[in-house]
Amino acid sequence: MSSFSLEAIPDLSGQVIFITGGNAGLGKEAALQLAKHNPSRILIGSRSEEKARTAIAEIVEAVPGAHLTPVLMDLASLSSVKEAANKVLATTSRLDVLMNNAGIMAVPPATTVDGYEIQFGTNHMGHALLTKLLLPLLLKTAEQAQPGADVRIVTLTSHSHTRAPKNGIDFSRLRSADSERLPLTKYGVSKLANILHAKQLAKRYPTIQTVAIHPGIVNTNLSTTMRKSFRLARVLMPIVSYFSAVGSEKGVLNQLWGATSAEVESGQYYEPVGVGGNGSPLTEDVELAEKLWAWTEEELASWEKQAEL
Repeated sequence: MSSFSLEAIPDLSGQVIFITGGNAGLGKEAALQLAKHNPSRILIGSRSEEKARTAIAEIVEAVPGAHLTPVLMDLASLSSVKEAANKVLATTSRLDVLMNNAGIMAVPPATTVDGYEIQFGTNHMGHALLTKLLLPLLLKTAEQAQPGADVRIVTLTSHSHTRAPKNGIDFSRLRSADSERLPLTKYGVSKLANILHAKQLAKRYPTIQTVAIHPGIVNTNLSTTMRKSFRLARVLMPIVSYFSAVGSEKGVLNQLWGATSAEVESGQYYEPVGVGGNGSPLTEDVELAEKLWAWTEEELASWEKQAEL
């Protein structure tokens, strides 16, 4: 277990950081804490420009002189993700940290605008496309920074990946609302996908440190969306939060550790703070990881081809 604290974050001078969901919860807290260490710029991904600008104003008030920029993006829409990536590529010549932070949890059955199960489409497909589109810039930054390059992709996942079924991912269900399954089961599938995708990124792009991070049980707007969706959750979540959840300032430590610590090992899944080795057996299933990678790449290529027509 790491003894990481906010004081351990190194100087980030010159770095450009992109945080999805950076307008609230853990994303906003990560932006605040990283802003204190002199990065050149922090890009704040958000579905609402108004909320992003409000968050930025609050961060700048706490850290005068911090440079933050809103990036409008809806992870449930691949076209929105592409527009956001194009904005990033057009406005910065480097990217040192991509923090895939945003996500949804245990929402009612639905699909994204592109037809994917809503949690899988948002938590995995949206971030997979964003990462794919920004990879050339991340790789370029790693090359420019050699030797001692420290370019990272930090993807938030959850211990709830253990809620995925025994077979891990049933690819035949991913293009539907999958109403037969419990919302938390589908959430588990999306979080397992986050881990497997991170491991494949680490394997395929060794000049970039890629990790999957579980923040712990944190009292954020993620649990709020769950409470709004389910009657039982409205009763149980406040009780669970009272006894076990931590606030954003503590909950953010693991992703900050993943983004800045010299102890990070690429391709790993970490629980708070910096604790490896707790993934389910499915997280070590190389065949499943490669199948997910191939399936995701094929889906994104098909979408891009259709988008060009």
